[in-house]
Parts: sequence; C-alpha cells; structure tokens
Amino acid sequence: MKRTWKVAAAVVLIGGGVWAGSLANLKAEGAGVTNQPGTADDPVVTKSYVDQQIQQAIKGGGGSTSTPTAPTTPPSIGENSDSSAEMKIVEVKPGKILVASAGTEFIVRAGKAILYSEDKNGVADLTDGKDIVGGEAVTNNHLLLFPKEGRGIQVKEGNTYNLTVIVRGGYQIK
Repeated sequence: MKRTWKVAAAVVLIGGGVWAGSLANLKAEGAGVTNQPGTADDPVVTKSYVDQQIQQAIKGGGGSTSTPTAPTTPPSIGENSDSSAEMKIVEVKPGKILVASAGTEFIVRAGKAILYSEDKNGVADLTDGKDIVGGEAVTNNHLLLFPKEGRGIQVKEGNTYNLTVIVRGGYQIK
C-alpha cells in the first residue's frame, strides 16, 4: 500500500511539473520570445541589407534616418593639392619638401625621411603615440597627423633616393 502511494505521488508530481512547464513556455512566447526570426517581434538585419543602406547613404539616397556630415575645408593652394579623403602616392625628390595642410595624414612607405617644421612644434606619430619634432627621423609605415600647416617631411640629408609617401589630405611640394 505504501509503495502504490509513492508511485502515485511521483506520477502526479511529474505530470504537474510538465504541465506547469508548458504553461510557462506559452507565457514566455507571448512576452516576445519567438522561434521565428525576422518577424516584427524579432527583427533580423542581414549583411546585404546593411551594405545596401550604406551604399544609399554614400550616394546621398539615405534611408529613414540621416546623419549629419562635417563641413569640408577648402584645399590649400599649391602643386598637387587635394583635400579629399582619397589617398595619393607622392614621390618626394631629394632637396624638395612635402608640406602638409592642416589635418593631413602621411605614411612614409620607402626612403629615409626627416620631419620639417617652420617652428619648434612637431607632428603626431599616431602609430607610436608620440610627437616628432623638426629634424627627427620619421619611421617608415607609421601614420603621421599634421595638425597645422607649415610642417612636412623631406629626404634625409645625404640620401639620393626619393621618398614614397601615401598622403590623405591637402599638400604641396616646395
């Protein structure tokens, strides 16, 4: 008799637990948890959708939201001047100075370069996280940011090879 009572109690408890669990699952689905991705309750954004929205924003088509754009500065006047975000490969011959406009970035790819500055201030070497002052050597493949005009790079004295520099922003060769 006691054994039957234990078996009956176990069946009732297990059955009640399964029944309570199924009720809890139904309530959870109603709270926003669904098994169907892509529905209004669970929106999914695919890579192709994001790429399409980026292309529309670049072309000016935009979507339902618009992002403010920063005003562009006019290019500096001089030889080979360009202030766009486009990168250009520039060759600097010995004896010439590549002078940057404010906000221009340089990467020296080939050759031995030193920093040129009209004053005692220098430029930021963003790769090393330090400042380089006029007359110091510039390390190849480091990103340099020129905060003001009147600063640039030139071929290290005694070298006969050209510098190859990637430039983003305005510049002139003196």
